[in-house]
Amino acid sequence: MSLEATLQAGWYGQNRLPWWCYPLSALYGAVIAVRRTLYRMGWLRAVRLPCPVVVVGNITAGGTGKTPLTLAVVEALRERGFRPGVASRGYGGRQRQPTLLGDTPDPAEVGDEPCLMHARGVPVAIGRDRPAAAQLLLDAGCDVVVADDGLQHYRLARDIEICVIDGQRRFGNARLLPAGPLREPLERLKRVDFRVCNGDGAQAGEVSMQLHGDRARALTDGHERPVAGFSGMRVHAVAAIGHPQRFFADLTRHGLEIIAHPFPDHHAFTASDLAYGDDLPVLMTEKDAVKCRAFAQPHWWAVPVKAHLPADFYEALSARVQSLGRASS
Repeated sequence: MSLEATLQAGWYGQNRLPWWCYPLSALYGAVIAVRRTLYRMGWLRAVRLPCPVVVVGNITAGGTGKTPLTLAVVEALRERGFRPGVASRGYGGRQRQPTLLGDTPDPAEVGDEPCLMHARGVPVAIGRDRPAAAQLLLDAGCDVVVADDGLQHYRLARDIEICVIDGQRRFGNARLLPAGPLREPLERLKRVDFRVCNGDGAQAGEVSMQLHGDRARALTDGHERPVAGFSGMRVHAVAAIGHPQRFFADLTRHGLEIIAHPFPDHHAFTASDLAYGDDLPVLMTEKDAVKCRAFAQPHWWAVPVKAHLPADFYEALSARVQSLGRASS
């Protein structure tokens, strides 16, 4: 069992964790507490932009549905007359300097999630320097910045914070990394503006979000068919995301007989990774598909997902953004 799998089994199950996790967890907690204090006291300064900044993130390691929610937020703001753009670190890419994505971004350079969002028609800027990346969006005509996975990046001052929670796994054993999945203590939830629960099990004060992936899109020519059209068929299911079991379970719910192929999050695929020696359909997440199109086969399919949230969430969010826009004008 890999170290990642060992830690996950300890965080979300009854398995024992390596002894060294606990002193490292205490050290990690001390470091983030000091860092937070430095920002609160003004000794480390956050950069404030002349536009509303909405941060979408989580307090646990791994995937919780941040990217689908980011896209849903962008779409909702667009429908209400705003011009949002997304600032991302570009995790998994080689590019470190702030960069506004062009017409044909390379996932190996700028990361898979930025390419996915760009393919949906969203202006995206990447860079470790989040304020500099966000400024590129303003220079390109955006009037709202949505920071993807930015909850712990305090250098970019934010006006609205949205925290995504995995409805199934929640917070595991509620310990800080590496003894648990938490990036920040649970009390951090008290300071966010919206708590969004991905999946069933939303608790009091949380907004329910459901991810629907009902259609598959061929990587080679873009034609679509219902995922349910594969019902009863044996297929290869490929996922290199934070919680691949969610993708596998969704395919199974549609009646597919899957051969599961989980990969580490942000895995850089090669053709040999998907050479299974047969002609069975290969279904993968949209995030993985952006890294496989260059060597795609006709029987490879992406399954895009869309986040569905209550209308009153979008109305409350847009009202907040509207009031912030008036204040900064």
